[in-house]
Amino acid sequence: MNLEEYFARIGYKGSTEKQDLETLTDIFQHHIRAVPFENLSIHCGEEITLELEHVYNKIVRRKRGGWCMENNQLLGWVLKGLGYDTSFLGAYVFNPHQNTYATLMTHLVVKVVIDGKAYVVDGGFGVSYQMWQPMELVPGKDQPQAPGVFRFTEKNGVWYLEKVRRKQYIPNQSFSSSDLLEKKECRKIYMFSLEPRTVEDFRFQSTYLQTSPDSLFTKKSICALQTTDGFRAIIGWTFTETTYNYKENMDLVEFVTLEDEEVEKTLKEKFNITLERKLVPTNVKGAYTI
Repeated sequence: MNLEEYFARIGYKGSTEKQDLETLTDIFQHHIRAVPFENLSIHCGEEITLELEHVYNKIVRRKRGGWCMENNQLLGWVLKGLGYDTSFLGAYVFNPHQNTYATLMTHLVVKVVIDGKAYVVDGGFGVSYQMWQPMELVPGKDQPQAPGVFRFTEKNGVWYLEKVRRKQYIPNQSFSSSDLLEKKECRKIYMFSLEPRTVEDFRFQSTYLQTSPDSLFTKKSICALQTTDGFRAIIGWTFTETTYNYKENMDLVEFVTLEDEEVEKTLKEKFNITLERKLVPTNVKGAYTI
């Protein structure tokens, strides 16, 4: 495991001498545009394990992606290796269908402190809720980014992340009422405390998310990758590509339904992912939004 091999994987050729916000942002953006957010192992009969060496081999050497416990654990290792002051936090994801936060802490994020200021770095949420820049950990401040306006609020030591999106233009109107589309303009994403966590705190959750019939990740096969102007994703058999702000205050959201034999071909062409085992695409309705 070495940083040079990781930087080659994400295509980063910038400086690593300064532990500043500019360098952090540059590395972070290279990561989210090279490493997909994906759970395809679950739908290929593979186990997702949280050992760092396994995560490194999967993402860096096999050129796969991963979910938050993989992506953010790897990012945390990289940033710590560069000399950043980093720690892990645990979050509870908002479920829009139940209009409540999960009771299980399933989301791992990285906290980085630079010159006394704390930032949240999250490279493992995917789709339209993927931040593109580290977010300063301050409450009530609008933090506009290309995907939309992100904001933290805080109450009694509990922090909440939300995002306000633009209007959406959907050329393929047969998808205009799809459950894959986010209906609300302001969407809660997750809540968390500042209590430091370790990867050990997520072992049960990792097994649960891979095996429970109630888990989003067993209901949906997901692969999402950020681009220079939006993101693309395959959820089940649906390929979607979003272009942020393609017109003033308007996002373009395009959908295509793939045939079985097109899914793995599209994964290779659009996400640079080659699977070692046969994928069984899955998309149980009512469980995911972009």
